[in-house]
Amino acid sequence: LERAGVLKEVEVMELVHGLEAVRTEFLNGTIEFAASDEDIHTAVERRLTEIVGSVGGKLHTGRSRNDQVATDFRLWVMQACTSVIEHIRDLQAAIVESAQTHLTVMMPGYTHLQHAQPITWGHFILTYFWMLERDVKRFEQALEMASASPLGSAALAGTGFPIDREALAADLGFASVIPNSLDAVSDRDFAADFMYAATTLGLHLSRLSEQLIIYSSAEFGFVRLDDAYSTGSSLMPQKKNPDTLELTRGKAGRLLGNFVGLLTLFKGLPSSGYDKDLQEDKEPLFDTYDNLGLILPVMAGAIRTLTINPKRMAMQLEASLLATDLADYLVKKGMPFREAHGVVGKVVRLAEIKEVPIDALPMNDLQTIHEMFTADVRNILDMSTATERRSAIGGTSKAALDAQLGHAKAKLA
Repeated sequence: LERAGVLKEVEVMELVHGLEAVRTEFLNGTIEFAASDEDIHTAVERRLTEIVGSVGGKLHTGRSRNDQVATDFRLWVMQACTSVIEHIRDLQAAIVESAQTHLTVMMPGYTHLQHAQPITWGHFILTYFWMLERDVKRFEQALEMASASPLGSAALAGTGFPIDREALAADLGFASVIPNSLDAVSDRDFAADFMYAATTLGLHLSRLSEQLIIYSSAEFGFVRLDDAYSTGSSLMPQKKNPDTLELTRGKAGRLLGNFVGLLTLFKGLPSSGYDKDLQEDKEPLFDTYDNLGLILPVMAGAIRTLTINPKRMAMQLEASLLATDLADYLVKKGMPFREAHGVVGKVVRLAEIKEVPIDALPMNDLQTIHEMFTADVRNILDMSTATERRSAIGGTSKAALDAQLGHAKAKLA
């Protein structure tokens, strides 16, 4: 306002002094609201005027609550994105620590929750590192979308005072200025972007929680939650309930509900400018942000204190996990893969009939199914060999896992 010639230097000093006094009252919790205060903006202006006198009435020159609240909201979302990213990075660091410690511990991999192929704990847990990495990018994009200043747009048509909107944007840390004043006061796409990123993050955390809940059950016993991240039963003394994981899984639904509610709020607003409906845009975002601030540190702690049980994992490494390797063996001898797939299907069925694992079938049984099976097939039916054979980027070989872990560490660095 001083740059625009509206305020004198002495008035600026008075207003800044008064605003700092109001800020102190907020921080100390001593601010008193009046029945005449319509909202936070009028409350601040009323208290400011009480402190500095009539010059306080000049504060609102060239602006509206419409562009003020849009500005405040964008600044809040920008800070929220930065905070959530920091929490995600800490969870990613916990995942990297777990992967590095148990990088080559063998375990069965699943599709459709059925035994599929052998993998390792490092390979499994790093899956979630990359999901979270995409979440980081989504929050970075949400921050970028929020970093456009609406201030100086006034109610909807812009201001009649020579306000330097670009200078205002730079002062407040925005990357750009919204070019249309009508759009500036009504746009809440940035809020939807934040909520989409948060909801997707919640779904990823829910998936990780579900996997760990299953793996910690007595039927699996692959992992054990630390006592700090589980609770006992009020009735059954032996119970160790994964409550933190279950709450994380449950809160994903809450985040999704907040997102759907926000999108529904935006549907069918009657004007291109501000409507009071938009007052309802903040509560779901604040709730979502608060809940992410709870569950992300808890998940990081749960991962850091998780106990891995390699023996129980090894007990589930049954020979059928190597069926694909058996088909690849035939392919490398010249058989088309689709034919090899059918041949190995016959091997699996014969093993089921004889009630033995496929690696226990005698050689004459294998050769009865197809003459391409020779003595060297025994070298194929080995778990470590199977994982080591998958050396392409993203595979389960030691070299591929080392490279993936290094890539993850580089992202954190």
